[in-house]
Amino acid sequence: MAYEEPVERNASDMKVDPEGKALDPQFFDRDAKRVARELIGCYLVCRRNNNLLKHKITETEAYAGPHDLACHSSKGRTKRTETMFGPPGTFYIYLIYGLHWMLNVVTGPIGYPAAVLIRGVETLAGPGSLTRALGITSAMNGLAATEGTGVWFAGSDDKRARIFRTARIGVEYAGPVWSAKKYRFVLS
Repeated sequence: MAYEEPVERNASDMKVDPEGKALDPQFFDRDAKRVARELIGCYLVCRRNNNLLKHKITETEAYAGPHDLACHSSKGRTKRTETMFGPPGTFYIYLIYGLHWMLNVVTGPIGYPAAVLIRGVETLAGPGSLTRALGITSAMNGLAATEGTGVWFAGSDDKRARIFRTARIGVEYAGPVWSAKKYRFVLS
């Protein structure tokens, strides 16, 4: 694992309020690697039966766009990847192995297909366990990560999170160069 210097956060953009207000879509309109790193320590917020459940994000992976051979968009624009070409801050949710939904959020400008996979939150390790426990399915694919959808991202109160970087998990199909990229970020 490679240690990454603590992430400096812009307090005005990232401060958690008691209501768990959603991060602005502009937060996601940046490079996938930066968004993946800065989501560590932020919160995945779910509204269930008028209760807000806040889960600190502990693990993410960046999929940097069509040049990234581990990214779905490297195969071109398809029915499956269409959501990735949409607005930043949009959920990209797909089924893997016919069993598990994967929760991603689109990053970068409209038309540039990149995303961040949410791999884990406190008490829920693994992206399939996370979506199963939170009831996330393809019904959310293409929706904006806002309070209106019932699932969104809220800023961090941790000003200097300690983050480790590693290679992404399960992307050997991308070849030796892209599978070795340290685009996985983990809260230490």
